[in-house]
Amino acid sequence: MGSYRTFLTQRFTASAPTGLVVLHGLLPILIVLSALAWVQGAWAGPPTDQLRDGVERVVKVLTDPELRGDTKVNERNAAVNKVADDIFDFGETAKRALGQHWAQRTSAEREEFVRLFTELLQRTYLSKVDRYNSEMTFNDDVVDGNQAVVRTTLLIGNGGGMSLDYWMHHPRDRWQVYDLSVNGISLVASYRSQFNKIVRTDSYEGLVAKLRSRQAGLAAATAGPSGGK
Repeated sequence: MGSYRTFLTQRFTASAPTGLVVLHGLLPILIVLSALAWVQGAWAGPPTDQLRDGVERVVKVLTDPELRGDTKVNERNAAVNKVADDIFDFGETAKRALGQHWAQRTSAEREEFVRLFTELLQRTYLSKVDRYNSEMTFNDDVVDGNQAVVRTTLLIGNGGGMSLDYWMHHPRDRWQVYDLSVNGISLVASYRSQFNKIVRTDSYEGLVAKLRSRQAGLAAATAGPSGGK
């Protein structure tokens, strides 16, 4: 417990820029949760084992000859998202990202927010994992009850590396990721900073409108002139 709390207190989060795009230059690589990643590292605990299994499943999708090519984009994305639903607890991520404003929401509002936020992550990042090729090393994990952090290193570019930590919990029958941090910058904290600013300067309804608009733009961009083909 002590080691987990020590690690937690050392975690650094950065203030986010305005807008709905977070860590724009890093997340497509970071949510490489998999992207053709060569997974290394022999050390393993249950959280690491399950995360590694998820990474390998995504790699299997991306290397499946039946799902390659531009004409298979939709099928490939659907297969990646299906695995991601096992790896990530998007509902928990959405709840933490909305922060203090979550408690005020009705059940219907929460359901809609989780859906919009999940689709935002999937369209913005998960659909791009097949564009990156990196080497991921699993370092270790720190577990405290039903909370854990799996620490990895992602090698990029000319031998450089970045620290990539997966924050996980065990809500049901498996470990799932609810937050990611790259070199100490938290995905959840970045979104929460942006969402809180929008709610305070506009309203919760204004935030939802921005999410819907963002979704419509991403959907149009994905469809393109050939209907997503």
